[in-house]
Amino acid sequence: MKKYLLLFPFTLLLTITNGFSQEYIPYYASVVEQCSQTNITNNLTSYESLGLKKRGTTALQNTLDWLKVQYLGFGYTPAQIAEDSYTYSGSTSVCKNLIVTKIGTIYPNTYVIVCGHYDSIGGTGTNDNGSGLVSILETARLLHNIPTEYSIKFINFSGEEDGLKGSQHFVSAVVNGTTPKMDIRLVINIDEVGGVAGLINDTITCERDQSNNPSSNNALSATMTDELINCVGLYSPLNANLSYAYASDYMSFQSNNEIITGLFETNETTHKHTNSDLLIYMDPVYNYKVAKALIGATMHFAVATTSTLGNDSFQNDNQVSFFPSPAKNILNINLGDITDTDYSFSLIDLQGKVVINKQIENAHLIESVSLDGLSKGMYLAVLQTASKRITKKIIVE
Repeated sequence: MKKYLLLFPFTLLLTITNGFSQEYIPYYASVVEQCSQTNITNNLTSYESLGLKKRGTTALQNTLDWLKVQYLGFGYTPAQIAEDSYTYSGSTSVCKNLIVTKIGTIYPNTYVIVCGHYDSIGGTGTNDNGSGLVSILETARLLHNIPTEYSIKFINFSGEEDGLKGSQHFVSAVVNGTTPKMDIRLVINIDEVGGVAGLINDTITCERDQSNNPSSNNALSATMTDELINCVGLYSPLNANLSYAYASDYMSFQSNNEIITGLFETNETTHKHTNSDLLIYMDPVYNYKVAKALIGATMHFAVATTSTLGNDSFQNDNQVSFFPSPAKNILNINLGDITDTDYSFSLIDLQGKVVINKQIENAHLIESVSLDGLSKGMYLAVLQTASKRITKKIIVE
């Protein structure tokens, strides 16, 4: 949601060509080309049919349930999908954010957040923000089986239209409530990217942080937004318009001194927050092109693999990982996309002795095992379910 728009006198119109600053990666482009116009249009139609999505309504809960079905259909497991519930002053309704986590292979504790809100006000909100939502869904679908160096959280916020309540809660309770504090590489916010029917929709606005409260994150935001602009040119047919961030969920992160960027339609709809915010007044082809830009950008910022061999190994191991390695006091177990949440974990030394044997029931996506008392050296980590056995070498130092 954008409540107002101030003219930015130094807005630049940039047409980016392949080879400008960032390298064009053919594998990234091959994934982007799998983006489906049919999926974009069908998901917009489904989102619209769910009705007005205000806090406390059945429609809002139905939209949450619909989103969960989509992510499960892409192959994400219940352990990777979390509901973040909250209430706030002035409302008795329980609201929920939906968080889908994909663990990175090299920097599992550092996250790229791709987010947008799923609530609406005044109408179905097909553009504001069904358009952002369907772009995130296509990105999550295509990246499910692709290993990335950094972890990704796909977040669908509620409460945006009530004053960024969902993202404020997430930052306060989850980002700052994690020990140590959650490490965020970048927040990419997608809000209202459906275009305007009947207009030439060939430009997407990329937003950087220019707030003075704080201002210490502005320089890195500008750098990341420049990279986002380059991704638009490399992986979509759109031009990129440079502007500034305001009045959407990324601002909850901005005030927490996180690095933010975002995408917003350049031809701005006149139908938002009304009962005419409908697909017939949008440009779904433009929405599809924005989704392509987002897919390429997410692969860039999360550093997706370019090796098909690495991709095969990632899938064969069910995305299971053990980190950090080298490990010291704690070893984290990432369940990946294994659906069986009851498993045994063993750690075996080079002489074949089992030094740790632990049964874990109703496992979360990430479980931790103490390594206290273990000698330095190489070990074999074994995760065993009723039907799967995953083994990897780790180093304890």
